[in-house]
Amino acid sequence: MSVVPYRFERLGVVMSPDPDDPAEAEGTLNPGGAVTPAGEIVLFPRIVTDGNVSRIARATVTFEDGVPTGVRREGLVLKPDRSWERASDHAGVEDPRVTRIDALDRWLMTYVAYGPLGPRTALAVSADLIVWRRLGPLVYVYDDDADVELNLVCNKDVVILPEPVAGPDGRPALAVLHRPMWGEALDGRELGRYTPAGHDGEGLSIWLSYIDLEAARADPRMLMVLSGHREIMKPEQPWEWTKIGAGPPPIRVQDGWLLVYHGVGPTGDGGQVYQAGAALLDADDPGYVLARSKEPLLSPESEQERVGTVDNVVFPTALLPHETGLLCFYGMADARIGAARLVRSAGHVGSAGGGAR
Repeated sequence: MSVVPYRFERLGVVMSPDPDDPAEAEGTLNPGGAVTPAGEIVLFPRIVTDGNVSRIARATVTFEDGVPTGVRREGLVLKPDRSWERASDHAGVEDPRVTRIDALDRWLMTYVAYGPLGPRTALAVSADLIVWRRLGPLVYVYDDDADVELNLVCNKDVVILPEPVAGPDGRPALAVLHRPMWGEALDGRELGRYTPAGHDGEGLSIWLSYIDLEAARADPRMLMVLSGHREIMKPEQPWEWTKIGAGPPPIRVQDGWLLVYHGVGPTGDGGQVYQAGAALLDADDPGYVLARSKEPLLSPESEQERVGTVDNVVFPTALLPHETGLLCFYGMADARIGAARLVRSAGHVGSAGGGAR
């Protein structure tokens, strides 16, 4: 396949900081999202208070004539109140992604816990999208054959596919995309550009790992244990040259798994810009990339996307079905939340390639 047949249609801002709420003083951004059993869209925005301390809230999206135009705030669901979510000079629970796993009859939330060792991805689980139970930070099983030790480095942009696939051993598994941050140790020290064997250390790539489904059914703590690691997508184009990372959890479409991802590249004035593209992953083996964007599908263009806490950022984190189509919710300049509709179109050419079967 040589085409990623999708494009974005902007729908506007759906959530901005409440000027009367100190908890939102430094931004509302990067929400996870889910569809409730009643069909409502609920977001889990990262809200940032003074001192850059992040919490995760809940907000139901409100619509006018089928267009998302605002939210109804419904309080907090997670605060950095565990020992591994806070340190003496920083704290935070950040950038959640939410996946409904029918095979477990649960929603899973991955989020970044900013604690004593810096940023680590953690997992929480919910049966009702209201009460969330923390399971703790993710653990990556050491791969002796490939000499990959992911527990040494920070890891972000972790998303879980909603349907089981065959793992490396043929057993049913949950596929997990993530982005190791080579050179950044969990305690903040430089690692001398630590990279696993066979990796050139250039750019930051998307990796695939697996959770054993039957083990997780028997013991929910096994949801935190990932194995079978392999790199599947490297930066290719100038707009994503610095790093790429998964956006929302992939969604099943007729062509396979649709992954919206962000890419970070340089600007002409020495800065950097976050943009969004898309890739199609094989339905049976999501480690095989069928096609991906040559050009970004969403770039910072509006003032809300270009100017904010961090300028020039569009950062998609939720992609949800709605009666009007696929709705994408994304962070705008690390300050507010926008919505866009992802429309199937034959107008965007991609490049084949990626991980091998």
